[in-house]
Amino acid sequence: MREKILTAIDKNSKVSVADLAIMLGITEEEVANTIKELEDETIICGYPTLINWDKVHCERVTALIEVKVTPQRGLGFDKIAERIYQFSEVQSVYLMSGGFDLTVIIEGKSMREVANFVSEKLAPMDAVLSTGTHFVLKKYKEHGLPLVQTKHDERMLITP
Repeated sequence: MREKILTAIDKNSKVSVADLAIMLGITEEEVANTIKELEDETIICGYPTLINWDKVHCERVTALIEVKVTPQRGLGFDKIAERIYQFSEVQSVYLMSGGFDLTVIIEGKSMREVANFVSEKLAPMDAVLSTGTHFVLKKYKEHGLPLVQTKHDERMLITP
């Protein structure tokens, strides 16, 4: 039942307890109790809202930063990742396989603000060996949801 609830709210956390109960064929009390348990166990960590900032006249820049680090003895990558995700600019931090260790996704008001974050906060950290910054030019899909609407040609096809 837990997995079914998680799957149901994964793309739409606004679905009501009553609707979930109907969808899953259980009582509202069972749904509410299960959600509370999932929150208490930090399986559900929050309910963020997906916003298409391109449609709001608010300048935002998203960057993906590749980071090579020296893992700390006995702590591995966890301690450095924790230090990085404490910065308010940081949206996400992932441990990666391949050519670099961590992917850090940040948002800033400008490219300069992102560059300052990298040069003044991230790169000077003792464990950081190198960084590579990539700027997001356009978002098409995020959190499994499309951010762009496809335009359908509503003209009628005329054939001879």
